[in-house]
Amino acid sequence: MHGQPRVIQRDVPPPTAIEASIIAFDAYLRDVCGLAVQTRRGRCREVRQFLSDMFGAGPLIVDHITPPVLIDYVTDRASRARGLTATALVGALRSYLRFLRFDGTLVDNLGDAIPSPARWSLTALPPALDDEQLARFWAVFDRSIAIGKRDYAMARCLADMALRCHEVAQLDLEAIDWRGGVLTLAHNKGRRVDRLPLPKSTGESLVDYLRHGRPASSSRALFVHHRAPLGQAVAVTTVRGAMRRAFQRAILPWSGTHVLRHTAARRMLQSGCSIKEIADVLRHRSIDTTAIYTKVDLPQLTCVAQPWPEEWS
Repeated sequence: MHGQPRVIQRDVPPPTAIEASIIAFDAYLRDVCGLAVQTRRGRCREVRQFLSDMFGAGPLIVDHITPPVLIDYVTDRASRARGLTATALVGALRSYLRFLRFDGTLVDNLGDAIPSPARWSLTALPPALDDEQLARFWAVFDRSIAIGKRDYAMARCLADMALRCHEVAQLDLEAIDWRGGVLTLAHNKGRRVDRLPLPKSTGESLVDYLRHGRPASSSRALFVHHRAPLGQAVAVTTVRGAMRRAFQRAILPWSGTHVLRHTAARRMLQSGCSIKEIADVLRHRSIDTTAIYTKVDLPQLTCVAQPWPEEWS
């Protein structure tokens, strides 16, 4: 018929062998391992890079993934990567090889052939905001407007409670026990539940946002959009973007939010918390992971340092 637009049917090409394997791997990480979206995305990215480097646009031949190939690839990548990046690569490849065994594609356990990257304990100082920088950071949030109240409350969750961005985005109204002063985190990873003490400063910022900033919404999400899609739960990118813009306004040299988690640990350490207490708040499974934060408290280390002897006895 005249005047009616024609619908042009276009054939969608099937996924390549690599993409098909990545799709199945992601489903395994989600359904079998119970991993969160961010973790799955990182592992899929590393494995896709490995498969692309190895097979290009050709067929994916699992038999060509051998111990010498894995060792050469990891050694080459690790020589050009930071310790944490190399560790993520090794973890992703081992996870992919477990997946291949799980679905019957692979018989041998090749994961044991992958060398672990060398990592010297406590070699890096985690970045953290000092008191002056933190004061500048708090000051840039315009708490006279609703969206400023929201962003300030999100920042408090990150810098007071050491929450991660995805944890802030996933908070709901039921997560807070106001009477008990406790915030509950439910995780996909490991399906565990953590209960954290709610600091006074964080609680006050949340109350201000809920009473005077949060738009009316049927959503049970704690933090919601103030523009389209109005009233819907914020995404991880919303949290990250708000913090990145705050760093820029405060003229601070960071763009990532992990510095706020480090800052929370530094403040807890300086207030007298033990490493075990800090590990509980950070939800580290090993105190060794938390030990790196002890290097941040430089004034405390200065007090511990022994004076240089003027004369040798």
